[in-house]
Amino acid sequence: MPGQVTVIINNEPVRVESGSTVAAALWSRGVRGTRASVLGHPRAAVCGMGTCYECRVVINGVAHERSCMVECRDGMMVRTTPPASAGCEHDNLPPRLPPA
Repeated sequence: MPGQVTVIINNEPVRVESGSTVAAALWSRGVRGTRASVLGHPRAAVCGMGTCYECRVVINGVAHERSCMVECRDGMMVRTTPPASAGCEHDNLPPRLPPA
């Protein structure tokens, strides 16, 4: 997997190492909060293995993807909610159930 890929994080192109997770790409760009709780508290990756669901982002238009479980692909669109530049004020994503 040598080389790099370009992902779009909150409308900004970012080059990351091939094989990196979306969570790692976010962290490398200084994005610490990926969403906010219903009470407005910032949330971000905690476990790094997909069990806590705190690192959820929108990937290619699909809400509630776990950023620690998804490998970056060239051209992938990633959006935190709200965008990291706006701060984590609220979570406005529609509900999505975890896989059975």
